[in-house]
Amino acid sequence: MIERYSRKEISEVWSEENKFKIWLDIELAALEARVHLKEIPKAVFNQIKQKAHFNINRIKQIEEKVHHDVIAFITEVSKNVGEVGKFIHYGMTSSDVLDTCLAIQIKQASKILLKDLEILKSTLKKLANEHKYLVCIGRTHGVHAELTTYGLKFALWYDEVNRNIERLKKATEDAAVGKISGAVGTYEHLSPQVEEFVCQKLGLKPARISTQIIQRDIHAEFLLTLALIASSLEKFATEVRHLQKTEVREVEEPFLEGQKGSSAMPHKRNPIICERIAGLARLIRTNAFASLENINLWHERDISHSSVERIILPDSTILLDYILDKMNFVLANLKINKENIERNINLTRGLIHSQKVLLLLIDKGLSRDEAYKIVQSSAMKVWDSESDFLTELLNNPKVNKIVDVNELKELFGSSKLLERVDYIFNRLGL
Repeated sequence: MIERYSRKEISEVWSEENKFKIWLDIELAALEARVHLKEIPKAVFNQIKQKAHFNINRIKQIEEKVHHDVIAFITEVSKNVGEVGKFIHYGMTSSDVLDTCLAIQIKQASKILLKDLEILKSTLKKLANEHKYLVCIGRTHGVHAELTTYGLKFALWYDEVNRNIERLKKATEDAAVGKISGAVGTYEHLSPQVEEFVCQKLGLKPARISTQIIQRDIHAEFLLTLALIASSLEKFATEVRHLQKTEVREVEEPFLEGQKGSSAMPHKRNPIICERIAGLARLIRTNAFASLENINLWHERDISHSSVERIILPDSTILLDYILDKMNFVLANLKINKENIERNINLTRGLIHSQKVLLLLIDKGLSRDEAYKIVQSSAMKVWDSESDFLTELLNNPKVNKIVDVNELKELFGSSKLLERVDYIFNRLGL
């Protein structure tokens, strides 16, 4: 069992090499559209396409002087193609390139994240089916409630991951929007057909309306979706952390050979991966909040969003890719301690069967309120002593009066729980 992870694949989406390549693809697609509209000769386009290339270091040198990344890029590419470079970026504004590129990068990053989610979904499906009937204590408010199964716990997470997959697909589709509509979105210098051609060629939808930019609620939706996914992972991680507590110790995240848990205490096996997931999820949610701040721009267009997005979009997608991988590693190698699960079931000495007793007394003719008082009084004695619930009930004259002893004992040894597990799994398609 070896823990491996590389951020290289998703970080490449946000690399300067990939960004400038996409910028060039957009500029060439716009030129190709103008060829189809017979606005420029095909020979000019072919000449530009053949010679168009860029050197990142030279772009940076130019940017140091002009303080504008798109102008620096256009200057570098135009210089390489010669006189016909005047046709590049004709009638376009910087955000035509920036926002269309951003949509493509979001699609590229999302493809990786969806792959991560499918892997996690597959792991949870396997866990759910392997532990479908592994009975354990259910907890509400942190207090022992009734029996459930570990299969149902993992099935719950499986269903949530499935919802997150659908959310991410939708948010990605909504964000896959490009624009080639000019300085204020009016198509004054280029036909809308150029935009339609570019977007179709690059796998995007044209924005139905824009200013100089695509409006930022679209990107906020994507980042909020990432935050939702991260919050789900934090939820899973928090449950593992609780279940790994010494007093519970029903499951444990993997502890690798040679790993050390504490500089002071050699005995420690801390849930550090799950804690890391929880911490990084907070950062992704914070980034989502910043994306909400980006929606409000002066006259629907200023540059205050740009610097923020250059941080929050790469960071959020890279971080989510990372914690998805970590969560899958934890769950795929989760240690499950069945003896401790059984011990915890018996920890409250039968109290977890209280509702079955309550319903039996109601079936015997008592009002709900009266039955509740009888069961609760016996239960409170168990909480405050070393006795067990069945003994307290057997010693209760009100219970003995209407319930057969064997009938009562049977409640503590049987449950319809497992009969219903298949129904839930079938509904989930597991």
